[in-house]
Amino acid sequence: MRLVTLPLAVLLLICLPATAQDHSAGLQTAFARVQHLKHGINASEWFAQSASDYSAARTNRYTDAGDIALMARLGFDSVRLSIDPVPLEQAPLDKDGFNADFLGRLDKVVDTVLADGMAVQIDIHPEESYKQQLHGSDKAVDRLTSLWRRLAAHYATRDPELVFFEIMNEPGESDRYRWAGIQAHVAEAIREVAPRNTLIAAGPNYSGLRDLLTLHPLPDGNVIYTFHTYDPIEFTHQGASWGDLWWINTHGIPYPATEISMREALKQVPDARDRSDLEGYWLGHWDAHRIRLMIDEAAAWGQANHVPLICNEFGVYRVHADAASRMNWIRDMRTALEADGIGWTMWDYRGGFGVVWKEDGQPAKVDPAVVEALGLKRQ
Repeated sequence: MRLVTLPLAVLLLICLPATAQDHSAGLQTAFARVQHLKHGINASEWFAQSASDYSAARTNRYTDAGDIALMARLGFDSVRLSIDPVPLEQAPLDKDGFNADFLGRLDKVVDTVLADGMAVQIDIHPEESYKQQLHGSDKAVDRLTSLWRRLAAHYATRDPELVFFEIMNEPGESDRYRWAGIQAHVAEAIREVAPRNTLIAAGPNYSGLRDLLTLHPLPDGNVIYTFHTYDPIEFTHQGASWGDLWWINTHGIPYPATEISMREALKQVPDARDRSDLEGYWLGHWDAHRIRLMIDEAAAWGQANHVPLICNEFGVYRVHADAASRMNWIRDMRTALEADGIGWTMWDYRGGFGVVWKEDGQPAKVDPAVVEALGLKRQ
């Protein structure tokens, strides 16, 4: 298989549905099933984002059956299960080319989520090095396609009403036409072995709102489209050690911002260029109204393309954020999404953006303020 970058007109032509009847039936299914993804939670840093240790000893104590039960009790209706493809295909391999031990633990999680009455978003969530290979190598695309063909066949035996296949998290591919070709190719392979499951597709780059707006729907009607939002990132990623280097120096940045509060916050950033970025957050008048207008853009895209839409990542890094401001942002984002009928999946359960505090192997302690900001049940 050789991937080529095609002109937009050609892509639109090949993306026409095989039959209008098949597409309409698939679309009807996707719109019905998106109702299972209204209030989700990301089970992060468990089977992905932890390249240093995917042993059973770690995964069994990081998040367990008690945590999954708690997710259901809190009112979450779905779990986004991030999966790093590398340990999934690491020797020793079974007859289907998977690491049997790793896959067995995934099976246990999926079955526990379903038994607790929640849907599961099976999300291929690779490290950056894996994504980089996809950008320039058609062999890497073949490998991803083969993985999905086998993984989808494996999980097609579960209830298709509640098991969703997300093609890939934040592909990082800046060429939107190449990503469109990759995504369409993988989606077709999944559909060959899992004719009843609903797919989740995303835009190029890091699947933000602007990336969603460049996306043309797949010919398959049984697809839900997703985007991620952490805007304004100067607020949501304050204190983070990844991304722009100056973020790590910031803390206590308020939301919404006032001139007085920003005057103090700007002192944390010594470089003039970086200070300008942070000042742009305040000058951008980020508040509930601005967030609602932004989410309205996503909703308008979904309506124009007549496809179901979710936001399966949003949140605020909590380590250095003012607690009240963090709750303000979560509440404003959640209510904006709900006002436009867009289901959401918060990032994340127990990580740096979490809804609980938890030590490995210990019961989780719920953050009631986050639960309230999400409009869910208090425990």
